[in-house]
Amino acid sequence: MCTLIVRTGEPLTLMGVRDELTDRPWEAPGEHWPEHPGVIGGRDLKGGGTWMAVSPSACRAAALLNGHGTMAPETTRVSRGDLALIAVSTGDVPDVDLTRYDPFHLVLADLSGVRLFSWDGDRLTASALPDGTSMVVNTGLDPDAGRVRAHLPRFASAPDWAELITGAHSDRPDALLVRNTLPDGRVYASLSVMRVTLAQDDTAYEFTDLTARIGSKA
Repeated sequence: MCTLIVRTGEPLTLMGVRDELTDRPWEAPGEHWPEHPGVIGGRDLKGGGTWMAVSPSACRAAALLNGHGTMAPETTRVSRGDLALIAVSTGDVPDVDLTRYDPFHLVLADLSGVRLFSWDGDRLTASALPDGTSMVVNTGLDPDAGRVRAHLPRFASAPDWAELITGAHSDRPDALLVRNTLPDGRVYASLSVMRVTLAQDDTAYEFTDLTARIGSKA
């Protein structure tokens, strides 16, 4: 996933836009992992994990974004997709050997607050997201990122985010919904959007499959 928008308060709202190769197989959200009972998320069929997960019983959600830094050795590398599953199940940063994972940003949210864990391949940092509306991208909580400058004010001022994801895909560097054709002919695009709301009396999610719209590019 490449963009996560978070709004604190009640309900606590997270919206994740997943950017990935269109030929990488995946499944829509469901309870796909018996070892993580009650956890709901979309499943990446190549790595087996997820990019965003919610535990309604714990009123907790987690989202994973790729980061920048030192890549893990090919001989020991494992998929980052299990990190969101472990975090949403335990309520904490996974107690694993991080040197086996490529760089990432992991957002863990519950009604007590939202935490951001960032691993650059050498060091893990942790911080709390500020009150209000924030946007996390591949460079982390980065106010200078083009996508953040272009879209964070829109999300901060909009009471309902649904209309903000109705536009066409674009190859612009600051686009919220992306579509790029790689040199080998494969397409990298925004495939789906998942919105999670956490509240004392209700935890819910909405999922939007964007694959039918990828052919439309601004």
